Amino acid sequence: MTACIVGWAHTPFGKHPDETVESLIGKVVTEALEHTDIGADEVDEIVLGHFNAGFSAQDFTASLVLQANDRLRFKPATRVENACATGSAAVRQGIRAIEARAARIVLVVGVEQMTTTPGPEVGENLLRASYLPEEGDTPAGFVGVFGNIAAKYFQRHGEQWDALAFIAAKNHKNGTQNPYAQIRKDLGFDFCRNESEKNPFVAGPLKRTDCSLISDGAAALVLADTATALRMPRAVAFRANEHVQDYLPMSRRDILLLEGCEEAWARALKSASVTLDDLSFVETHDCFTIAELIEYEAMGLASRGNGAKIALEGQTAKDGRLPVNPSGGLKAKGHPIGATGVSMHVLSAMQLTGEAGGIQVKDAKLGGIYNMGGTGVANYVSILERIK
Repeated sequence: MTACIVGWAHTPFGKHPDETVESLIGKVVTEALEHTDIGADEVDEIVLGHFNAGFSAQDFTASLVLQANDRLRFKPATRVENACATGSAAVRQGIRAIEARAARIVLVVGVEQMTTTPGPEVGENLLRASYLPEEGDTPAGFVGVFGNIAAKYFQRHGEQWDALAFIAAKNHKNGTQNPYAQIRKDLGFDFCRNESEKNPFVAGPLKRTDCSLISDGAAALVLADTATALRMPRAVAFRANEHVQDYLPMSRRDILLLEGCEEAWARALKSASVTLDDLSFVETHDCFTIAELIEYEAMGLASRGNGAKIALEGQTAKDGRLPVNPSGGLKAKGHPIGATGVSMHVLSAMQLTGEAGGIQVKDAKLGGIYNMGGTGVANYVSILERIK
């Protein structure tokens, strides 16, 4: 790969009623350029990841990036969208511009403001990332979709209450040290395991602690070609970046296999000439705890039906065989749709440059990222390595 991450910015995720999509973009653009120590006039292209789907009345948002700095005026700017993988779609578009030598420096931004939307509308907006003719009337919206997936998994492989609770507790514990996380509280295994007034069932086997958070937030990163990156203070290279798109209807797939995820990981590992054992950590898409569990199996960390064993043995804990979601994941960090994939890349770059603070994985050398849009429909895997 010829693209490197050379700078970044990240707002805290959470409820930001006094912010707007525009103001969130402005914050991270300004901070990312300052962090990279480049002028806005040096940017060749801008890519914005913004899912929207009704969360913001302003649906034409690419040019909002220009308003962060007058020197960005007249730069090419494009908004991209690929459901919950929108942020990683923006990253990939930036990489491809550099690979095509159409740009030397690309500014990538991801943003979403969700919490100002009434609850029922949030569910309707998110459900638009499903196949509406077959899945559009699912009770409880997208939570219901993954509740059905969890129920099917339990039926095929046995009840996995402990594994789901362990994943939730692990990610919340990790998130206590992430200054950008929406929830920085160690909820503990017992709270996540047991139904209670504060942790009720939401859909199928999924309780509130099994579900990622509705969030506002933004993240940005600056990409540069390798020659440019090596002249900068930091350079995190893409050893691989793969995108696999699968069928939208779940009826056309065995949803418990997440075959698009499996294929994306296989391609990325092959492209990077590494194995899972070479990775220092993984940031994966835990929109729901059942998703992280199945992703263990799809990435090859566990055989089919044995993801729970990997979880319960602590192999994915921060001090385990392969730390998964040392940031706290979407579960603790929050999930502002368009910002999520960019956030994953920012936090992974921080790990590899030793700038991750309390969430730092010791001696991190290679990082893997999996970002999913829809129910395993849009699948993006990146493998990152620090080269400077």
